[in-house]
Amino acid sequence: MKQTSRNAFLAILLSGIAGTAEANSTDCRQALALGLDVSGSVDALEYRLQLDGLASALGTPAVKNALLAMPSAPIQLLVYEWSGATDQHLIADWTAIETAADISILQETLRQVLRREAAPGTALGPSMRTGAAHLDRRPHCWKRTLDISGDGKANSGDHPKGVRAELEAKGITLNALVIGADTSGLADLKQAELGELSSYFRVNVITGPDAFVQTALGYEEYAQAMARKLERELEGLVVSSLFPEN
Repeated sequence: MKQTSRNAFLAILLSGIAGTAEANSTDCRQALALGLDVSGSVDALEYRLQLDGLASALGTPAVKNALLAMPSAPIQLLVYEWSGATDQHLIADWTAIETAADISILQETLRQVLRREAAPGTALGPSMRTGAAHLDRRPHCWKRTLDISGDGKANSGDHPKGVRAELEAKGITLNALVIGADTSGLADLKQAELGELSSYFRVNVITGPDAFVQTALGYEEYAQAMARKLERELEGLVVSSLFPEN
C-alpha cells in the first residue's frame, strides 16, 4: 500500500515537473510580426534593399543583444509581405530566437527570398489585419507587436483607421517604419513629403502604448532605420523584465 502511495506521489511530482517544463518552453516575452511593403511603388532595387536591410538590422550588435537577452523567454519573429488587398504573402513563419544561430538562419532566409509577382495597390488596412491574424496565433506572448513598413498612403481595401480599432481591441501594439520617396531631387522637399507621410501613419495606423513611427529618408537608409526601430521595440521590454515594479 505504502509503495503504491509512493508511486502515485512520484507520478504526480513528475507530472508537475513536466508541466512546468512545458509551460516554460512556451514562454515568449514578445511576438513581433514584420510586414514589408512590396506594392507597385516598390521597384526591384528597393525590394532588395528592404529584404537585405532587415537581414542586416537583425545582425547589428545592439539588436542581437536585445533579441538574446532572455533565452528563457525568447522573442518570436514572423515576416510577411503585403501589397494589394488580397495579396499578403508569408516569408518566414513564427521563429523563436533562442540562439545566434536562429538569427543567422532567419537572415539567410531573407537574403534568399526572390521577388514574386504582387498585386498593385497599397492596402494598409488589409496588411494590418493580416498581421493581427498572425499575432492571434501567439496569445501566450507577454507582448504582441506588429511592424508595418510602408512608403505610401492606403489606396486599396479597408481604410487603416478602421482596422486600427480592431488591433486596439486585441491589445496589439502597432509601430511603423515610414520610407520617403526617392524621386524628389531637393532634400527639403523629400523631408516635407516624409513628414506628411509620417503624420498620416501616426493618425491612421499606429496604436498601442508607446507606439511610434520610425522614418527612413529613402530605401538606402532602410537598414539603419530598421535597426533603430528594433532596438527601441525590444529594449523596453527587456528593461522592464529585469527591473519589475514592486
